[in-house]
Amino acid sequence: MPNLLEGKLALILGIANKWSLAYAIAQAFWREGATLGLTYLGDRQKEAIEELSRGMPVAGLWPCDVTKEEELSALTDALRALDRPLDVVVHSLAFANRDDLSRPFVETGRSGFLLAQEVSAYSLVAVARATAPLMTAGGALMTLTYVGSTRVVPNYNVMGVAKASLEAAVRYLASDLGPQRVRVNAISAGPVKTASARAVKDFTSILDYVAQKSPLRRNTDPAEVGDAAVFLASDLSRGVTGNTIFVDAGIHIMG
Repeated sequence: MPNLLEGKLALILGIANKWSLAYAIAQAFWREGATLGLTYLGDRQKEAIEELSRGMPVAGLWPCDVTKEEELSALTDALRALDRPLDVVVHSLAFANRDDLSRPFVETGRSGFLLAQEVSAYSLVAVARATAPLMTAGGALMTLTYVGSTRVVPNYNVMGVAKASLEAAVRYLASDLGPQRVRVNAISAGPVKTASARAVKDFTSILDYVAQKSPLRRNTDPAEVGDAAVFLASDLSRGVTGNTIFVDAGIHIMG
């Protein structure tokens, strides 16, 4: 079934570099015929994303710091100016202080805890509020999470708590936005060598563990996450909302 996303406009927030899961999703959406809208944080990232998206059908590239309401409002205005419905939103944003990922969770400071919650969890709510009114024909909103939301993963710490909050937000947003035919889901990806993952202390040991213990005896391929996102963005998932879909070689089922 080629061109599953033909005619759809998809906004993707969170591409940082070629290793980003958001970039793998953008590539999969491109393959399936979607038109893309991309955001960036700072001029340096803008240049990188312009290079990465060269050749892709990009309707716009806009600045968006999700901690600033004025930039979210400007993003809404820019999308509205395209004069077409928005069909898909991909939220692939997370941040925590590096120190909070390398010391015991009990030592997390108030400011670090709140920062992780704001960028990694609350931003989904803010993005939904900014974009859902533009999804006039219904659509799909999705985010990226990790099994550290429900299990204690060494050194994941404050980010695990933020991901738990993120997954709860998915369920509540699914309930709020369902009447306007907007579906909200999360993809729980296995550990992948992204820029943010490298901030987790001893991350390589997590990759080694998954390769040894997961049912498929390997780590997650970013392209698999992209394909799952295509499913959630397409009409094939028209009855799926409020869910967390695991794309992690099965590691989440193991004791």
